[in-house]
Amino acid sequence: MRTLCCGGRLLPLHTPLVMGIVNATPDSFFAASRAAAETDLLTLARRHLADGAALLDIGGYSTRPGAAEIAEEEEKRRVLWAIHTILREFPDALLSVDTFRAPVAEAAVAAGAVLINDVSGGNLDDRMFATAARLRVPYVLTHMRGTPATMSQLTDYEDVVLEVFDDLNHKLYRLREMGVADVLLDPGFGFAKTTAQNFALLGRLRDFQVLNAPLLIGISRKGMIWKTLGIRPEEALNGTTVLNTIALLNGAALLRVHDVRQAVEAVHLLRNLQPPQAADASEK
Repeated sequence: MRTLCCGGRLLPLHTPLVMGIVNATPDSFFAASRAAAETDLLTLARRHLADGAALLDIGGYSTRPGAAEIAEEEEKRRVLWAIHTILREFPDALLSVDTFRAPVAEAAVAAGAVLINDVSGGNLDDRMFATAARLRVPYVLTHMRGTPATMSQLTDYEDVVLEVFDDLNHKLYRLREMGVADVLLDPGFGFAKTTAQNFALLGRLRDFQVLNAPLLIGISRKGMIWKTLGIRPEEALNGTTVLNTIALLNGAALLRVHDVRQAVEAVHLLRNLQPPQAADASEK
């Protein structure tokens, strides 16, 4: 898949894209991504779009480790408010809905979202795959175990890379059989993985290219960065850029980030990186 069909528009994936995070929540782990008031929401959306975000990812349910559950109607209210508010101000913006609940995804698409980003990979709502197929929108298939409240205790893998690969491979086949044309794969950094397991996945991202689906990578300001460095999420921008660069060098097609400008700059700089063979030829 060299393009992504979003709301009738084709986004080319030859150059990696950047997705800006917009959380209509009061408790997401990085405070600067929260936008519970209209002014904050529009300011965040405006900045992401101006900095080069191809998509905005709208979430109404915090999926940080240990996050408390919220009612479906409350999640839907938050998401629909954010979608309506952003599209009123930025009618050409492409919006993704970050949810594991099929009714929330369906309501969001009806309101104008063009992509479903399901952090549970269909595990928490068995209607999700059929919903994505019926709505004919791109779907992000993420690896996760358990729920946001329990996933930190579910990290017992014999081979984390192989088990994540097998899970995504099996579900990708099901989605394609059901007619979901555009599927992106997310290994699920931070979702039921230890820091060491996250780094193992990052180091072997190229293994997932055999699945012939673009990779979405969501590492931004996560615990694998700030816990390793002994800092806070607010101080993890430099580490995020380093790991995003590694992901890009290993085949990432879409970066989901809190800080769009820095991610776009990383993409732009890597596009200008000549392979050694090309550099040698140009000198002759």
